[in-house]
Amino acid sequence: MQVTVLSGAGISAESGVPTFRDVETGLWAKVDPYEISSSQGWQAHPEKVWAWYLWRHYMMESVQPNNGHLAVAAWQDHAQVHVVTQNVDNLHERAGSRNVYHLHGSLFEFRCDACGSPFEGDLPAMPEPVASADPPQCPCGGLIRPNVVWFGEALPEDAWQRSVDAVTNADVVIVVGTSSIVYPAAGLPELALANGTPVIEVNPERTPLSDAATVTLRETAASALPGLLQRLPALLR
Repeated sequence: MQVTVLSGAGISAESGVPTFRDVETGLWAKVDPYEISSSQGWQAHPEKVWAWYLWRHYMMESVQPNNGHLAVAAWQDHAQVHVVTQNVDNLHERAGSRNVYHLHGSLFEFRCDACGSPFEGDLPAMPEPVASADPPQCPCGGLIRPNVVWFGEALPEDAWQRSVDAVTNADVVIVVGTSSIVYPAAGLPELALANGTPVIEVNPERTPLSDAATVTLRETAASALPGLLQRLPALLR
């Protein structure tokens, strides 16, 4: 059986990872989100954007996978599991999942904004958040940026194609902790339903997917996922 999991911010929030809005406090309270999450913002103020993402990188390092992440990884002992994630925190990989496709990139990868070469040097330390910091420079003269998808940028082609394939070939799609409003990722459950593939939504909150989903579980990822694989036959009966 192939199980494809589509995960969003909700599963990581249970590990203590702040959502984008949660981080807009203190030093960042008055910063326009577009200014630090768009290609235009990077071009205008790379030192401000770099400081925000470098701090978020170190913040992500300090959190651990929760029971939801660990459950998905454990399913690999019983099924072929593919994880399509909108999260940039690498918690699925750290939990042990092998087939993980990052639609929005990763805060644990960096590249040159000019030539695209991966950055393999040491990151500057940042024990406390600061308002600005100069990003490292690539030998080509470009600036090192986080390998994440900003507003105004296309999704990584390879990750998107792998995600579409994972959904198309799935026997069941499990949508966990996502608002189901950010496209094109929100179109993946719709693709599964159009193909006749059952879709199980795991979310304590109602979403635009709730009415269309085959089964909706009003539970958190950490509570629902550990026993979900065993419950599938009964849920889909």
